[in-house]
Amino acid sequence: MKARIVASTDLTLPEREAMYGLLNQHFMGVKRDIFNADLAEKNWVILIEQELTNTLKGFSTILIYTTQLAGELMTVVYSGDTIMDPSSWSSSILSRAWIGAIKTLRLQYPQGKFYWLLICSGYRTYRFLPTFWQEFYPRYDVSTPPKVTELMQFLAQDLFGDRYQRETGIVRLIHPQLLAGKLQGIPLARLADPHINFFGDRNPDHAQGDELVCLTEIGEDNLTSAGRRMWFAKNNTLAASF
Repeated sequence: MKARIVASTDLTLPEREAMYGLLNQHFMGVKRDIFNADLAEKNWVILIEQELTNTLKGFSTILIYTTQLAGELMTVVYSGDTIMDPSSWSSSILSRAWIGAIKTLRLQYPQGKFYWLLICSGYRTYRFLPTFWQEFYPRYDVSTPPKVTELMQFLAQDLFGDRYQRETGIVRLIHPQLLAGKLQGIPLARLADPHINFFGDRNPDHAQGDELVCLTEIGEDNLTSAGRRMWFAKNNTLAASF
């Protein structure tokens, strides 16, 4: 498979239709007008396609922006709709493409510290954090530091307003998208993983679309060994038109 990053405004109609179709295939409650509105709020999209046929196999939408808290300038990456066709779950292409895209976009947005704001309604998404990042929050084995809590609350309140519950760290969207069929829920065997067990405890209504707000700082010194392999892989950047 191959991956590329495209400005959301440069997406073609067939690409938009393929994205909507893939999302609608694996999530319940996907509405075209909500999909279009959400996409309009993002500025970049990672497209993952079959090499020979150009069939869309996955995508991830991204909002990247700068903001300030207490006079400190920072750059924030917020991940929106993300889906991989289950037939491609054995591939690491999404992880490699995401890290390659972020390396590319950092050149365009160099201001301040670099943070990834992620909301998770599924354990598979949450599991990206311990796989690739040493420090991230919230997590099962370390309490979230007060300054990180303040930053998470500031960013989530700014993006989601009253849909964000400060006490629980949960975002309850007006139109949640629910995983369809066998993709729902957490298999009992996976609860042996303390990260996944923690996610289930902190977001008990994830199957109804509740989203757990998570945060990590993006940087080479925060990568796990798996993250470093992808970050430093030869030519692991995605071309983008700025």
